[in-house]
Amino acid sequence: MRRIIARFCVLLLCCVAPIAALGGPVTLAQTAKSSTTDTAKSSSTDSASPGVPPGQSVAPAQVLEKLSNAVSNEYIIGAEDVLEITVWRNADLSKVVQVRPDGRISMPIIRDIMAVGKTPSQLAEEMTNKLKEYVQNPVVAASLKEVNSSNVFVLGEVAKPGKYPLKSKTTLLQGITVAGGFTPIAARNQIVIFRFTESAPGMKRLTASYDDIVLRGGISDNFELKSGDTIVVPSEAMVVFPGR
Repeated sequence: MRRIIARFCVLLLCCVAPIAALGGPVTLAQTAKSSTTDTAKSSSTDSASPGVPPGQSVAPAQVLEKLSNAVSNEYIIGAEDVLEITVWRNADLSKVVQVRPDGRISMPIIRDIMAVGKTPSQLAEEMTNKLKEYVQNPVVAASLKEVNSSNVFVLGEVAKPGKYPLKSKTTLLQGITVAGGFTPIAARNQIVIFRFTESAPGMKRLTASYDDIVLRGGISDNFELKSGDTIVVPSEAMVVFPGR
């Protein structure tokens, strides 16, 4: 009887060995483990880009942050300004455009869109919403490339008379400094500013004194310049002999 059992064990080992060499049968526990691993991988892949179809990438957080930093939150776009519109990963829709006199810009697909009166970030948001009809998950950035709509004019006895762009908040003294400062014959206490008025047509005349601002505490006279202001610094001869 023992011999029969021993022979049966030898035959059983001979049959099981080849199967083991081929990888053996897959047990229920191994199947469950494999299924759990595949599910975890699939879940990880799906969570990486929720709501995005397979094969389509989304803008990384650092790219979105860089694009959002490319725009200004304060500057109001005006006619003739030059804007750089960037649509992430879409060179065909990205473009450098100049604002037309009617306040609009022309872009691919969405065509004309009003730009004047908006900040670059507001324009980018509006363009993003319009592009959603044609492009999946668009990321749009609008940045100011050239300031042509907001200028001040500094004339008279300054080192460099001319037109200067008003890119940020600028005071009267800063405007004169940008123009190179006073000449030796400048009547610096008789500065005249001509400004367009919003309430009524025409211009109003403002005056300012350099000595009052700097030496006598007349800080209120160092007011903020507005687009279109014309600063005139007369010569001492014009002040002494106003009839000439």
